[in-house]
Amino acid sequence: MLHPKLDKYFAEIEKSIKRIKNCNVELYNEEILGYNRINLKIRVRFEEGSLFEISEAVISDEDQLKHLGYRYHFQNKENQLIFRYDNTPHYPNVETFPNHKHLPGKVIESVKPFLADVVNEIIVFME
Repeated sequence: MLHPKLDKYFAEIEKSIKRIKNCNVELYNEEILGYNRINLKIRVRFEEGSLFEISEAVISDEDQLKHLGYRYHFQNKENQLIFRYDNTPHYPNVETFPNHKHLPGKVIESVKPFLADVVNEIIVFME
């Protein structure tokens, strides 16, 4: 049995991933750690070689979801970073610490994005 908020979240993620065209899901791993906690790992490979990886640890706390950790990584076919959002606490001087966004050659402030927004960013980039 899984908390209804987490069930709904899984459905939203699957809906977002299905919006991405010309790709294959290489990995989809839902690890259910209890009624209110999940870990999620997804790897999406585009036909032209780019890669999108999702990694999340999520709990349902009362009636809201809380991300204990997240990483949304997008790279080109040459394995070069396009962008990555994460909350690894390694940039304490970023105003949105621990949340931030990696771009080629720099790290910028960023709140935790919704996965649907990250997917939109990728779709626009790939057009």
